[in-house]
This record gives sequence, C-alpha cells and structure tokens, in this order.
Amino acid sequence: MSEHRSRARHRRPARLLAVGLPLALAGAGVTMYGTDFVSPRATAAPAAAAPAWATATADGFASVDALGQNGTYGGRDGRTVTVRTQAELERYATAAEPYVIVVAGAITMNPVGKEIKVASDKTIVGSGTSGHIVGGGFFLGRGVHNVIIRNLTIRDAYQGVWNDKEHDFDAIQMDGAHHVWIDHNDLRNMADGLIDVRKDSTYVTVSWNKLSRNNKTFGIGWTENVTTDITIHHNWIRETEQRNPSTDNAAHAHLYNNFLEDVANTGITSSYGNYSRGGTRMVLENSYFQGMRNPVIKDATATIVQRGNVFSGTSGRNESGGTAFDPKAYYPYTLDKAADVPSLLKSGTGPRTTIGTTAAAASTKAAAAKTLTVAKDGTGQYRTVQAAVNAIPADNPSRVVVSIKPGTYRETVKVPSNKPHVTFQGTGGSRKDTVIVFDNAAGTRKPDGSGTYGTSGSATVAVEADDFQARNLTISNDFDERANQSLSGHQAVALRTAADRILLDGVIVEGDQDTLLLDTAAKDKLGRVHVTNSYVVGNVDFVFGRATAVIDRSVITLKKRWDGTSAGYVTAPSTAANRKGFLIANSTVNGDVSDRSFYLGRPWHAGGDASLDPQTTVRNTTLSAAIRTTPWTDMSGFSWKDDRFAEYRNTGPGSGPASSNRPHLTDTQAADQEITDWLSGWTPTAS
Repeated sequence: MSEHRSRARHRRPARLLAVGLPLALAGAGVTMYGTDFVSPRATAAPAAAAPAWATATADGFASVDALGQNGTYGGRDGRTVTVRTQAELERYATAAEPYVIVVAGAITMNPVGKEIKVASDKTIVGSGTSGHIVGGGFFLGRGVHNVIIRNLTIRDAYQGVWNDKEHDFDAIQMDGAHHVWIDHNDLRNMADGLIDVRKDSTYVTVSWNKLSRNNKTFGIGWTENVTTDITIHHNWIRETEQRNPSTDNAAHAHLYNNFLEDVANTGITSSYGNYSRGGTRMVLENSYFQGMRNPVIKDATATIVQRGNVFSGTSGRNESGGTAFDPKAYYPYTLDKAADVPSLLKSGTGPRTTIGTTAAAASTKAAAAKTLTVAKDGTGQYRTVQAAVNAIPADNPSRVVVSIKPGTYRETVKVPSNKPHVTFQGTGGSRKDTVIVFDNAAGTRKPDGSGTYGTSGSATVAVEADDFQARNLTISNDFDERANQSLSGHQAVALRTAADRILLDGVIVEGDQDTLLLDTAAKDKLGRVHVTNSYVVGNVDFVFGRATAVIDRSVITLKKRWDGTSAGYVTAPSTAANRKGFLIANSTVNGDVSDRSFYLGRPWHAGGDASLDPQTTVRNTTLSAAIRTTPWTDMSGFSWKDDRFAEYRNTGPGSGPASSNRPHLTDTQAADQEITDWLSGWTPTAS
C-alpha cells in the first residue's frame, strides 16, 4: 500500500505504555512513593522518588520517535511540584525546564477563558479526582513538544450561548505542537471546543477521556497541509453535538475503542459522529456508536477504513471507502472487543484516584508497603509468584505488593490466612501481559497419590487471607476438557477467595466450569468481595460460592463448552440465610454463544443444605441475546423460586419484562440492594 510520506521518520517506540489502560493502573499502590507538597519557593522531591504516574509514557502516535523527540514522557526528568493557585500553575507550566505539575484542588481561571501557555517537557496531572481547572484551559503553541495533560477535570467556561462565536474558550488547544498525550481527563461545558488539534500539530494521542456536555467536541486540522498523525482511543464522547471528532487533512488518524453516545430525550442531539475531511486517511476500529445521527461520514476526497465497529440505534450516514494505512506499522496496540466498549469506558474514563496522588500520608510513611518483584527472566527478586508469597512474614501488619512483571507464570499460588494485606500487581501495559495459569481440575489426581484435588483444590490462585487485592493481570485455568473426557470432575477453578475484603480491580479471570469461586472462611464468616473494571469468563456456574460479592462495571463473557455447544449458567450462589449473595451491577453480559442459551443463575445448596438462601441480583446491566427469556432455573432438587433471584432495570436484547418467571425488584426494593448495602461498611480502595 502506498504512503505519501516516508516511513523513515516513524520508528517504533523503545517502550510500551506503562499506565493508562482502564484497567491497567500501573501506578496504583505499587511502590507507595509520595510526592512532597511544595510552595513555589520550596524544594520539590527529586525525580528519583517519582511514582509511576509521574514517569508514565504515551502510547499511539505520541510514542513514535520523530521530529527530534523520542516518544512523549512529559516532565519526568524534572522536579515534581504541587500547585493550588493559578499563579503557581502558570509559573511552572510556562517554565523552560521540565516539571511534573500536580494540580491539587480546583483552580478558577481569571479572566474567564484564560488558556495557560504550556511550555515543552511538562506533565500536568490532577491529584486523584481533585484537580479541576474551572473556566479556562491550556494552549500549546508552535514547536511546543513533549507535553502530557492527565487526570484533570477541565470545565465550565460556557457563557450561555450554545453555538458561541464570540468566546474561543477551549479546554485544550494546540497550534503547531507535537508529541502530546491527553489522557484520563474529564472535559465538559466549555464555550468552544473541548480539544482543538490545529495547524499541523502532530504525534498526538488522546486516550481514556470523558468528553461531554458541549457543542464542539474535538476538532483536528485548520490547515491545507496533510500532516497530522493522531491516535484517539478509549474515549467516551457523550451528549455532544458536533466534531466527535472532525478530522481535517490528517495524514494518519487512528480511532479505536471509542464510545460515542447520544442519549435520547435530552437537550443535546448529535449532528454527526466521526468525520473524515479533506485529505484525511482514517482507520476506525472496534468503536461503539449508540443513538448517534450520522455516526461515520467522509468527504469525497477523504478515506475511512472501518473494522469491527458496532452501531446501535444510529441513523443517517455511515460511510467508508478508500485505503488508509496499517497502524501497526507505526506502533503496537491491542483492541478490546467493540461489544465491551460501553462498559469499559463508563468505568475507565476520566480522572482516577490512583493517578497524581501520594500512596500514603506523611504520618504513615513508616508503614509504607514493601514491594517484592517477580520476573520469570530472573530480573526480579523471585522467579515465581509463590516464592514471593512465601517470603512474606506471617501476620504482616501492612501492605505487601507482589509486583509481577509481564510473562506467563504456570504455577499454582496460595496466599494463606496468616498473610493479610497482600497485593498482586501486574506491571505490563495490559492485564493480558501478566498471566498466572495452571490446569488442575476437580478430578485431577494429586502428585503424591493422596486423591484428587476436588473443586476448591483445583484453583490456580487460592486466597485465604483478608485484605487481598489483585490488579492488572490475568488468572486462568486452562484445563482441557476435550482431552480429558475420561476424567471424573471437570470443575476447574481459576481463582478461589475464602476471606474478607477482597478487591479485584482491572483483572481477567478465565476458565470454563467453576471459574471464580467466591467463598468464605467458614459458613458463619463474612466474606466481602468487590470485582470492578474486570472480565470474568466461563460457561457453567462460573461465578459461585457463599461470599457477599459485587461485580461492578465489568464484562461477564459467556463461553461455549468444549464440544462447541452453547448452554450454561452464570451464577450459582450458596448464600447463607440473612446474608447477601451476589450483586452484578452496571456491567455487560455477552459472548460468542447461541441466543437464549444461558441462564443468569441457579441456587446451589452446597451439600444439600436446605438452610441456605442463595441470592443473585442483576441490575442496571446490559444483557445480550444469549440470556434466556426465563433467566433462572432449579438445581439439584431446589427451586430457584424458594430463594432470592431478581433483576432491576437491565437493558439489551437479553432483558425482559417482569413476570412470575422473571421477577423484578420494585424501586423500593432496589433502594436496599445497592453496592454499599452489599459491602456493609467497607469502602474498597487501592492501597
């Protein structure tokens, strides 16, 4: 395929993205380093002490070496300073030397519409969710390069005129800048555009942002030159009218895994979605368009290559044509499934509490987490995850982070009950990069000849200690049912938890039958589990046990059985009476299986215990057509109607009206079945 520019000026980046995937959270509590809060006259912390979010590097076109700049890393080579006023922010943002600038609190711009002129080699990052720029934004002029703007809320320069021609107040505007990364921001309610990439600005990546409540969202171009190289991925564009984005004369525009949403019956109606104008060559992949008018349009002179996009409730123009380019010739990337995009982006876009924040208050620095590093290649302290767990002292009083480098770790791992406060943290750019996997099944014989493992003993990872956390990794059981048909007992657990206060954030748990066992230490013990921003994959009873567990803002992926048939059950709770069981909320249930072939759940009265009162509630969740019209069923002689199974305000082709075979909660009942009710006084936080 022909390229009208030399490829010599595009070189693959030396390193991949360190943080910024929803769910990758590479900076979340890994080292417990903190940023010292300083005034303009104080001495900032040395760069050597910087946490991961202060040294993060861009992906996409912003990672490409060109124009004398090797990727985009912002101010990582300079000091880290914290600002709370406009004067402090301007002082450091406009300085000649590099800085990592942490915005702590809301800064109201004076005058309204003020755009601070950012100089090269800067990282401007919000402190958790507290960093707000109110009534103004940032301007990057010609030649400005190597700038990162992350984790900020930039809002409210709107002057009351919807199509405002008088006030050019943007959240982020660049005129002739290059190597810019805009990531995990919340941009809304500005007088003009939210993002303007103008006048030959290039090598730009815009990722994991929430863009909403605006007329003009995102404009690219304003030049006759076909120059701009830009990557736009994992952005939630919601309730905006135009420029979503409008891409004019871009040499290479790569858009993937974005979610464009026009909500019905609101005061804002989309006029168009992704627009390829002038000489633009656009590749548009695995994005999700919900309710958009004219979701994809192009000029006669422009090109769009579409692959894998989903269009739901859209109308008007949806166009493609011409040839474009291969993004992988410039940088590596991994696509999420288009069907999963709404759930992923609703939970993963915008500012994160784990970016721009200190990991512990100064008063508790002495109790900061110890980090143990695992690497298969010998570059860590340990080569296996279990070896690192074994090195943790019994009854450790504070957090120990097992930092696991990318690789496939074929082993079984057990965190015993006397080792609380343990975190498993994958350090790759994706949760797919770090995999703990084994293939025991219930019927697998133990090597010592003492019998078989049984269901609970088959787990690849078993957690029996309180306050366990896992982030940014995959836990899998790849037992081969097809090759082991003679074996009695095909249950094969990937992860078993039997403790309290378990947080699984940004993980994949995958298997076939009995993938995720959420248990408690004993029948009379409480075991609370919070699964968020994650994937759970399986086919038969693959979320089961007696824990009080929430699966929130996640994707539950239905999988065919070993013989290619579609039939299965998502949940099998064995809840004790007067306890809460499983709550699936704000999530998506889908998979490559036949329509109407999966139940949402059935009651597991473990050991025939009639005193149990199994519970599953599925609410505010998108259900694919794979879900049966009667989504609950009996198990082992116990009727589901005698236990607690219900839905509330689910959507999608697998949802259905209330009936005797499909109970729905009333609004009053639903008010008592919120996530906070399930977690019962525990607020899960990354630590």
